Amino acid sequence: MSVVHQLSAGWLLDHLSFINKINYQLHQHHEPCCSKNEFSTSVHFESLQMDSVSSSGACAAFIASDPTTKPENDDGGNYEMFTQKFVFRPELFDVTKPYITPAVHKECQQSNEKEDLMNGVKKEISISIIGKKRKRCVIFNQGELDAMEYHTKIRELILDGSLQLIQEGLKSGFLYPLFEKQDKCSKPITLPLDTCNLPELCEMAKHLPSLNEMEHQTLQLVEEDTSVTEQDLFLRVVENNSSFTKVITLMGQKYLLPPKSSFLLSDISCMQPLLNYRKTFDVIVIDPPWQNKSVKRSNRYSYLSPLQIKQIPIPKLAAPNCLLVTWVTNRQKHLRFIKEELYPSWSVEVVAEWHWVKITNSGEFVFPLDSPHKKPYEGLILGRVQEKTALPLRNADVNVLPIPDHKLIVSVPCTLHSHKPPLAEVLKDYIKPDGEYLELFARNLQPGWTSWGNEVLKFQHVDYFIALESGS
Repeated sequence: MSVVHQLSAGWLLDHLSFINKINYQLHQHHEPCCSKNEFSTSVHFESLQMDSVSSSGACAAFIASDPTTKPENDDGGNYEMFTQKFVFRPELFDVTKPYITPAVHKECQQSNEKEDLMNGVKKEISISIIGKKRKRCVIFNQGELDAMEYHTKIRELILDGSLQLIQEGLKSGFLYPLFEKQDKCSKPITLPLDTCNLPELCEMAKHLPSLNEMEHQTLQLVEEDTSVTEQDLFLRVVENNSSFTKVITLMGQKYLLPPKSSFLLSDISCMQPLLNYRKTFDVIVIDPPWQNKSVKRSNRYSYLSPLQIKQIPIPKLAAPNCLLVTWVTNRQKHLRFIKEELYPSWSVEVVAEWHWVKITNSGEFVFPLDSPHKKPYEGLILGRVQEKTALPLRNADVNVLPIPDHKLIVSVPCTLHSHKPPLAEVLKDYIKPDGEYLELFARNLQPGWTSWGNEVLKFQHVDYFIALESGS
């Protein structure tokens, strides 16, 4: 369970626990390390290899061996069946201190900001900065003024609800106060080096021949190791229907595929295999790459314009009464676009707005709540697909609760950029059980979900996981 505490204000989530309870276990046949048939990890783009061997090679540590199962190999010898378990690297959720300390922002003492925001007519605000030798005039554009007005409206909601959930987390021991000496001893986090550029692979896949419409549009991974081509991988939905984790190797980089998961690795120009999947979805979660100045400057990832986002074929992917959840930044331009243009273009009615609040392991906001630059929260806009004609709903006898507004999801964020918290458990009361779930612009996989994006395997890279030693 990812939900640690649930109150009327919302939920306190444990993202790391959610990942590790997915049960990343590999079942594989194993020969002694000195065997002449050792596995080679050399893989080229011309041949993508599906395998069940970890990135540490055939001599990795294994657990839960089952010596009673010994199928014969091609040479007449015996293999032993082993289970290797992986857990997500805990240091990637080790957020001990705020990214910016509140003391930095104890600077706004004199300001006519509030009065001007209420009137909505001021174009610039002068603020006295304490601790400086001279006063500095800060000029806000209209977007920044809109953001401050929005923050004023939801500030108390964020503060009061978060404190309630944080207090419960401190009482239960899930959150814990940190001592100063612990902070000094903390080590910098070294992120794994993923040399496989997934967006570039998607770009290369555009030059592959198109599949015949009559051909199967899915690739199901079987128990045995299987070799597939680029065409199989990039132009089909890949399914792991087994109860165990599989490993896929791209350009020599290994990615863990959790059980009961499926994905399509492509960009927005190659979504046809997802439409050919012949499924409609009861829940669709979207995390669009929103366009903004910092993204342009950093060139960290590609972004989409509002027009491109509107072209996503949600009406073809959504089941009747589908719940649509869209992650959004705090830019009022994006919020208005979703509510006033995007959702209406998809025949989706806005039903609620939720907020993800990011905290440290000790319960502090990762950014000061009133920081003029970055806020410790992001938004989620929830909507229901409105059918133009009356259609029978799936499992019409199953009742779901109406979705409340302004719920909070409070969690310690992953240090990996844009690694969002799981939503399955917080949405379960508002969706039909055993539905079909889809995540668009995903960067990781979940059991029971179909995931799509040009970085859909990014956080499944084996280097983000730790292989447990024998007897763990």
